[in-house]
Amino acid sequence: MSEQYDLVVIGAGSGGVRASRMAAATGAKVAVIENMYMGGTCVNVGCVPKKLFVYASEFSAHLDHAEGFGLEVIKKHFDWKTLRDNKTKEINRLNGIYNKILEGPGVEIIRGTGSIKAQGIVCVGDRELHTKRILIATGGWPFKPNVPGIEHAIDSNDVFSMETFPKDIIVVGGGYIAVEFAGIFKGLGANTRLLYRGDQILRGFDQEVRDYAAQEITKSGVEISVNTDIKAIEKLANGRISCTLTDDSNIECDTLMYATGRRPKTDNLGLEELGVTLRKDGTIVTDDQFETNIPGVFALGDVIGTPALTPVALQQGMVFVDQQFGEGKRTIDYKLIPTAVFCQPNIGTVGLTEEEAVAAHPSDIDIFTSEFKPLKHTITGADERTLMKLVVRRSDDRVIGVHMVGEAAGEILQGLAVAMQAGATKAHLDSTIGIHPTAAEEFVTMRSVTRSL
Repeated sequence: MSEQYDLVVIGAGSGGVRASRMAAATGAKVAVIENMYMGGTCVNVGCVPKKLFVYASEFSAHLDHAEGFGLEVIKKHFDWKTLRDNKTKEINRLNGIYNKILEGPGVEIIRGTGSIKAQGIVCVGDRELHTKRILIATGGWPFKPNVPGIEHAIDSNDVFSMETFPKDIIVVGGGYIAVEFAGIFKGLGANTRLLYRGDQILRGFDQEVRDYAAQEITKSGVEISVNTDIKAIEKLANGRISCTLTDDSNIECDTLMYATGRRPKTDNLGLEELGVTLRKDGTIVTDDQFETNIPGVFALGDVIGTPALTPVALQQGMVFVDQQFGEGKRTIDYKLIPTAVFCQPNIGTVGLTEEEAVAAHPSDIDIFTSEFKPLKHTITGADERTLMKLVVRRSDDRVIGVHMVGEAAGEILQGLAVAMQAGATKAHLDSTIGIHPTAAEEFVTMRSVTRSL
């Protein structure tokens, strides 16, 4: 049985859902194929449940801080199953919403595994869909290295359905996922150790931010071990996990979690048979219109190797629909993508790092920094501090990088990202009246250059 469509999307994650819904709203006949859950990684095993866990992990510190303000707090026992199951209820609710927002404009939802049989033909079970456009939006999946005993380790997907909460855990990895989960586990009461094979966590971020964040995360109680890796894993008779490190020392834990990267979900899609060009890491090569080397076959989201962020996939979905079904005027700019890491304290960043700025504009960079104890902690007694940083191109006064380590960094950086898109200069920030007393006002009161490069 063959059917004709204007667009068939494989994958109902953030990018696939957005592209499907918006294309159908133009009157196009659209089908979306999904073999797991609606909403993809973000809704089910990523941004949304992770942020709910982050909220949960912060309550213990909030209760400790309350005592400095005169509140006598009696802490209750943390019940993992309550958090896990309440999270699941919310995700189920969101799954239903995703179904509705697709059904509203008339998108046909097909449950099953899609594969490309030939140019313009997608198969799902015994169905054969003929289409003018095929869009691959299958996203990514956690990657675990080939270490002896790796089957005893969990990944970031597994965390959300754990039967029991660990007393002690080792998190392997140095990226934002590893760092965030280390903070979650520590905040919820587990003894937490973060292992990273590199010389500092959060590779790719501003070096000063990396160092400062590591300092503050360590203060929160997470033990960070850099230049360290695991070469063998063994499940002991008592159920604990023994890890042999590269220096031949051994450490044990209840739970071992790997957050060492993600790989694109391109297996069994028929891409190799069709001749679609892939990179060595498995990501799909596309042009500015998201088209592969095979006419009519498109891809977007995590699967094409652009920044693996939900808002990026959403924007790509909208640009794709405009190019294919609209006026074709929309483009996407990857230069000023704001990013947050929801560790304790948070990290927010947009634009160039200091290192990138100096490489691109040598002898033309001014760095402004402010480092301080937040007002709240003058009473709580906590040793948490905040770092704010501006990277300014001296020749035209343009703000080309903004970074923050501190509470609510993500919330604060969103507004500054808008200002940077609008071409904000340091003079614009200097002439803006701050909101007092807030941490955010520091961004408009930094007058003295910390260093010129």
